[in-house]
Amino acid sequence: MIQVTKRVEFCAAHRYANPRWSEEENRRVFGKCGNVHGHNYILEVTVEGEPSPDTGMVMDLKALKDLIIEAVVDRFDHKDLNQDVPYFKEKNPTPENLAVVIWELLEARLEGRQGHRLHRIRLHENGSFFVDYYGEHAGHAERI
Repeated sequence: MIQVTKRVEFCAAHRYANPRWSEEENRRVFGKCGNVHGHNYILEVTVEGEPSPDTGMVMDLKALKDLIIEAVVDRFDHKDLNQDVPYFKEKNPTPENLAVVIWELLEARLEGRQGHRLHRIRLHENGSFFVDYYGEHAGHAERI
């Protein structure tokens, strides 16, 4: 089994707030992250499989890039995640939750392709923090 990874970037804004909490509690827990702010995210998508005997590739990287652009970048780039993404009306748009959503969007599009599967989503929120997700949760993509 060989793993290939494609990296893309997108920019998005968000804020953290729990609607069940008072404004004071939200400020105490989330601090400055309770204000609308943005990130230049770096997304790494890893697919695994056996190389094709015809092409020598696990997956055509142009096809993988196009799939990521259509499923993720076009949906999130230059968006306010709280306002523009229905899933985040119910959940804070943390990198952890965003990684789950991205997994589900990509996994749904990769299911029909033979010989490979989604292995990992790595989402960098900034230069010192990233989240890895391997698909443990399911069932949210229909609300995205």
